[in-house]
Amino acid sequence: QVQVVESGGGSVQAGGSLRLYCAATETGFSFNAMGWHRQAPGKQRELVTAITSSGGTMYKDPVKGRFTISRDGAKNAVSLQMNNLKPEDTAVYYCLATGTAVLGGTEKYVEVWGQGTLVTVSS
Repeated sequence: QVQVVESGGGSVQAGGSLRLYCAATETGFSFNAMGWHRQAPGKQRELVTAITSSGGTMYKDPVKGRFTISRDGAKNAVSLQMNNLKPEDTAVYYCLATGTAVLGGTEKYVEVWGQGTLVTVSS
C-alpha cells in the first residue's frame, strides 16, 4: 500500500522561510505527479503547486516567486521551499501523490494524500 509522509511544518514570522518534505513510501510506486495543496481555516482545500515526473512545474499565482517545488533526485519525494511567507499562507499543507503501483500483482493508478502538516505564519 502506498503511503505519503510529510514533514517540515511549523511556525514562523512573516518574511520567514520553511521547507516541507513529502515522500511516498512504497518502493514500487512510480509517480506521475506530486503536489501540495493547502487548507486554511474555514476555507476549501486548494492546489498550490505541483511537479510532474519529467520535472514540469506549476504554481498558483499567490505563491509564484516565493515557493519552489523540486524533486528529490530519483526518489518518490518532493520538497517545497517556502520563502517570504505571509500570514495568508497559514494553512494545513497536504501532499498529493499520483501515479501507479503494483497492488495485488496488478498495476493500478493511485492517488494518495498525506496526513497534512501545519504551517503558521504570524504577522
